[in-house]
Amino acid sequence: MQDFLTITGIVMKVVPIGEYDRRIVILTKERGKISAFAKGARRPSSTLVAATNPFSFGEFKLYVGKTSYNVLEANISNYFEALRTDFEGAYYGMYFLEIADYYARENNDERELLKLVYQSLRAIVLPSIPNELIRYIYEIKAIAVNGEFPGIPVDKHYLESTEYTIQYIANTNIEHLYNFTVTQEVLEELHHIANLYRRKLWDKNFKSLEIIEQVRYNNRHV
Repeated sequence: MQDFLTITGIVMKVVPIGEYDRRIVILTKERGKISAFAKGARRPSSTLVAATNPFSFGEFKLYVGKTSYNVLEANISNYFEALRTDFEGAYYGMYFLEIADYYARENNDERELLKLVYQSLRAIVLPSIPNELIRYIYEIKAIAVNGEFPGIPVDKHYLESTEYTIQYIANTNIEHLYNFTVTQEVLEELHHIANLYRRKLWDKNFKSLEIIEQVRYNNRHV
């Protein structure tokens, strides 16, 4: 008897396999991070062409084999299509996916991380606050969701509003994260603090972050 599973998640990574297939990595609500094969997903006529692209969020029906998952169908509720034409936004989105891929584990409860990814991509697509602020909120909250929040750094004196912002990000519900803006001075301090956290806690270089930092540098030297 074949085993089938329907999961809710977002495609984080896509790897071509052979001539027509794909292997995708999905952050799921039910089983944490999983890899699944999508047979024929690179054929133009396949119903899985769009569904197996990064950022695709929705339900995936899987066949559970002895050693792997296989994608049979997908019902995508949000493709985050705006990121296809937003160069900067797309790299922020890829950075969020890279961090989620770094933290997530198979069979872990990753519902909060999935929620964080989804809400952060929505914030990028419908920008009511700057992408740079979204990034720092995401970085700090991802650390907090993973149980690693180290508190306010003691390397220097920070503005009271910066310390309040850090505590708010770490402790508030994800649904309420992206409802504020900050001054340029606070934004610069958040940049400094997020850099400290990354150097202390993450042993990985993220390719998309290198591009984001280059864009940030260029924007400040135009």
